Amino acid sequence: MKYLVNEHLILSQAPVGHLAAYLGPFAESLSLQGYTQRYVHRQVMLAACFSRWLMRTGVLPQRVTSNHAARYLRFRHRRRRPSQGDCAALGHFIEFLRREGVIPPEKGSSRQLTPAERCVQAYEQYLREERALAQATIVNYVPFISRFLKDRFGAGCVKLSSLCARDVVRFVQRQARRLQRKRAKLLSNALRSFLRYARYRGELRLDLATVVPSVANWSMPSIPRGIAPDQVRRVLSQIDRSTAVGRRDYAILLLLARLGLRSGEVTFLELEDIDWKAASLSVHGKCARRRQLPLPKDVGDAIVAYLRHGRPRGSTRRVFLRAKAPLRGFLTQCAVGSIVRHALERGGIDTPTRGAHQFRHGLATEMLRQGASLGEIGELLGHRHPDTTRIYAKVDLKALHTLALPWPGGVR
Repeated sequence: MKYLVNEHLILSQAPVGHLAAYLGPFAESLSLQGYTQRYVHRQVMLAACFSRWLMRTGVLPQRVTSNHAARYLRFRHRRRRPSQGDCAALGHFIEFLRREGVIPPEKGSSRQLTPAERCVQAYEQYLREERALAQATIVNYVPFISRFLKDRFGAGCVKLSSLCARDVVRFVQRQARRLQRKRAKLLSNALRSFLRYARYRGELRLDLATVVPSVANWSMPSIPRGIAPDQVRRVLSQIDRSTAVGRRDYAILLLLARLGLRSGEVTFLELEDIDWKAASLSVHGKCARRRQLPLPKDVGDAIVAYLRHGRPRGSTRRVFLRAKAPLRGFLTQCAVGSIVRHALERGGIDTPTRGAHQFRHGLATEMLRQGASLGEIGELLGHRHPDTTRIYAKVDLKALHTLALPWPGGVR
């Protein structure tokens, strides 16, 4: 006897067990995420078998854990040939049941945190909640502090009042030898931040932040490496805009090239951020800052083409979505960097770097050559401080040549 799960899915027999009632909603959830009907059928069949096994073993839904899924798969694989996707498929069902409140959330690890780990955890919470620092800054700072505390206290009690200048200096000297200049500078900044936090908490009487060694950091040591305008044109011309992925990638690359957006700003762009009537874009910049940018016609046309003929349907408000299931926005900005790298490889274009930031540098360089002021460039790029934009003054070599004094004695 066949059993109808929904209008598209039929099982060879009626499912049994406490979880059988959730197979239909589970199938609908998978379909909405963009999974193929064949894949949905396979996942639902596995979930039905899991429900039957739970019933036979007498496990109630409120007691189901990930450990039961692992035990069922071992049981299943003793009787039939294992399939590569079984573990992931059953994991999707477990996650769905947790979201629906059918089974309890997974309990955290029973491992006790060390004193150093608890201290790092409190510091991370302070950075996030009291300082409201950007996630990127927190991600950079925390590992350095974890390393510092483990180096000084190991797994034992953390007594910050026992720290002295020698502990701080020695740690920086040892670590800086292994790090690039930028990472070493981040280490110093992280350590100063933590030592100020410890003093703020009253655990340090001395201001040890002042003894953290400074890392040499010459102002504007190199010229920004930007992609050339002709290379931008070649990259864009190589994209196949007859496909959904091509339309998405073309719109993303135009945002990078025409507006100089950061990869993270493109990643987290939402439908509400576009004001079509005013032809403007609201961009989420660093430190939760927003700025309004004009939306050029070619960029707007590219986004419209993707929204109408490329973007999958879904509940997410992100503008740019993954091309494969589960259909959702990119998890991190690395996805935009990957799109840039593949576009450069397809076009056989050799550029100074392979990342998305080169479009930002390229736009600023071209604006400078066209006569834009550093203030105008900084406003478009969303620079907080004029010094950040000042580095582009080094790019306008023709203008700098006019300032050079003639060589004494003339040319020989």
